[in-house]
Amino acid sequence: MAEYSQVGKSLRRIDGREKTMGQTRYAGDLRLPGLLYARPVLSPYAHARIVHIDKTAALGIPEVVAVLTAADLALKYGGPASRHRVPLATTHALFCGHPVAVVLAESEGAAQDGADQVRVAYEPLPAVVDPVAAMAEDAPVVQQQVDEAAAQAEGQMHAAVAAQEESAAEAAAERFSKNVTNRVHVQQGDIAHGFLEADVVIEQTYRTSMVHQSYMEPQVALASADPSGNITLWASTQALFYGRSEVASALGLPEHRVNSVPVPIGGGFGGKFVLIEPLVAALARAVQRPVLLNFTRSEDLLAANPAPQTVITLKMGARRDGTLTAIQATAIFDSGAYPGTPAGIAALVFGGYYRCANLDIRAYEVLTHKPGVGAYRAPGAPQATFALESQMDALARALELDPLEFRLRNAVVAGDRRPDGRIWPAIGLKDCLERVREHPLWREHTAVQRPPGEGKQAGHSDTRRVGVGLAAGGWPGGLEPAAAACRLERDGTITVVVGSTDVTGTHTTFASIAAEILGVRPEQVAVVQSDTLTAPYAGATGGSKATYTVGAAVQRAAEDARQQIIRMAADILEAAPADLELVDGRVIVRGVPGRGISFLELAQKSMNFGARYEPVYGRGASAITEAAPMFAAHLARVAVDTETGEVEVLDYVAAQDVGFAINPAEVEGQICGGVVQGIGWALYEQLVYDEQGQLLSSTLMDYALPNSEAAPSRITPLLVSVPSRHGPFGAKGVGEPPVVPVAAAIANAIYDAVGVRITHLPITPERLFRALREQGAEQHVSFRAIS
Repeated sequence: MAEYSQVGKSLRRIDGREKTMGQTRYAGDLRLPGLLYARPVLSPYAHARIVHIDKTAALGIPEVVAVLTAADLALKYGGPASRHRVPLATTHALFCGHPVAVVLAESEGAAQDGADQVRVAYEPLPAVVDPVAAMAEDAPVVQQQVDEAAAQAEGQMHAAVAAQEESAAEAAAERFSKNVTNRVHVQQGDIAHGFLEADVVIEQTYRTSMVHQSYMEPQVALASADPSGNITLWASTQALFYGRSEVASALGLPEHRVNSVPVPIGGGFGGKFVLIEPLVAALARAVQRPVLLNFTRSEDLLAANPAPQTVITLKMGARRDGTLTAIQATAIFDSGAYPGTPAGIAALVFGGYYRCANLDIRAYEVLTHKPGVGAYRAPGAPQATFALESQMDALARALELDPLEFRLRNAVVAGDRRPDGRIWPAIGLKDCLERVREHPLWREHTAVQRPPGEGKQAGHSDTRRVGVGLAAGGWPGGLEPAAAACRLERDGTITVVVGSTDVTGTHTTFASIAAEILGVRPEQVAVVQSDTLTAPYAGATGGSKATYTVGAAVQRAAEDARQQIIRMAADILEAAPADLELVDGRVIVRGVPGRGISFLELAQKSMNFGARYEPVYGRGASAITEAAPMFAAHLARVAVDTETGEVEVLDYVAAQDVGFAINPAEVEGQICGGVVQGIGWALYEQLVYDEQGQLLSSTLMDYALPNSEAAPSRITPLLVSVPSRHGPFGAKGVGEPPVVPVAAAIANAIYDAVGVRITHLPITPERLFRALREQGAEQHVSFRAIS
């Protein structure tokens, strides 16, 4: 690796002090003259016809200004399946928590009082909540018409995956209800022959729950409409330009008449692309006053866009020597009331981590009477990886092979073909597995040969068992064009202008990139996110692509600015451009440090009245077409109390290919945060619905999140560097992979500790306690004996 002066060095986040001191102002903190507060009226039914909405009592409350329904907003939309374009229920409520009206008032209290007084007459209808049941031909139909293409567009902002849809003939042969809105089929080789070749075949069904992104700041948006009908929007969003486009489309306006102004975002994890922005903009236009809608925590749990529930049946075969011979998968994704899930990403996971000649992978998106789902940190990958890596662990044990060596034997490498037909570029799956193999946690574990369930923890009661689990995981990487600008200011400092939202410290990373190229310290670089009327275009901050795409644009903008600075200095110093270098905010003649000119002097010669030089304004853009896939390998050490079913994560190791860590401290922070979120997936989090579609976990008293005590005392990030061809300085994204293998690693560690394989997330104490009592009676695994 090359030696650099600024990148590759740990740097504090430039927004860190404001946030830790509580000085940051978010969208919900903003106030405009004449502001109205909005409160939604939510459906108590998962499926019902809206008979009548009586606004009388609500309008009689002092300070209540308006009660608006879908009929009052006159939004432009192509069909009822677009949640963005139809934010309020029209004729039917489709999930418990579906907004049917909005009350606007001079104060938050009055708005809530008004919402409580809106009388809605419903005709309850049969609801379908289970995605498997929703596939049946006689199941209640959630939506008669859907726009799957529009729904999939948002998914493409997260990952570059070429999903293979089923043929018309295949779809016709499967007798499903209209609730099945999308079908993906990946086929390769001869699956039947692959199973015949196998010495061991394992088939198992895995289930994961619907989970919420659990960002600290709920969904919030503020909109204002001027007398000409132009909209200004302040929203907690990961997708400034995409949100602007959706609002413009919903209101039937050209995009230049909608301006999205960036504000700090209090967390997103994929859940804040677009949800309430078109609604708030339509409300502001309807009453010609600014409107603020700030979801309560319960409203966010009821009516936001969580990660989908899945039901995955996975059948895999392998030969005695550890060679995989067949992978057959059926994955059912619960899409909620609106289409759009990461089924294509799941298909890539099943057939993409390991080489296997015979694949038959099907994935289905199914509508149910629950809120429409959205992205959540590596959408689709944690669910699919939980199934795949649990299965890999079971296969290794059945074959009596070391689970790490078994993975290494089959792991994909650069040049292998993916299930979607693309070729893997430089990837670090094997590198991460090899790094984990050398870690003391794995070496100590493999040094002691014992059957599962016999690992007692020294110093504890006989009911406590300790185990170590391994899992790998990956993320294909996202792509989206981006542009950036870099200018020299009058005081000699540097400003970088971007259009991407800073969710995870990317602006600090951009400052390091520009500083490295321009020969200044990062503190001398200001990174500014401008509004959509003036900012260079950038895609959404999601899919672990901001550094990879926007960072590349920043690098090119800084290089352009560097060339402009060198040309100007060469003329002033009467030196050849090739003889000049940039050091500490000065341009000097190489080998003659005393001969040079400062950035401040250059600025004065290019921005004063009558100056003879053009201002320095670098431009850069990227339209990368090759993604930079990211892989990780994790180890979890857990303790299981066999009397209670409680699981404690004692130690955790996470090796991840980051390409090149521009800001190692931030990269390590992302890995540690992802691990803790993965622990939530594995052990705690689930949105629980009853048979009527009522959410039973609609507060943080009922929706369990991992707290500081649930986090292991030690999380060890191991940074692996397999540089990408296109990322700045070889960098890849880092945000998605850390959450992907966690649930599988913990599940495998639990099996190692107590000899019971749990196939349903989260692994709650009750669920594990019952499995321990049954000692595997719920397992449906068939083994072909090794001859």
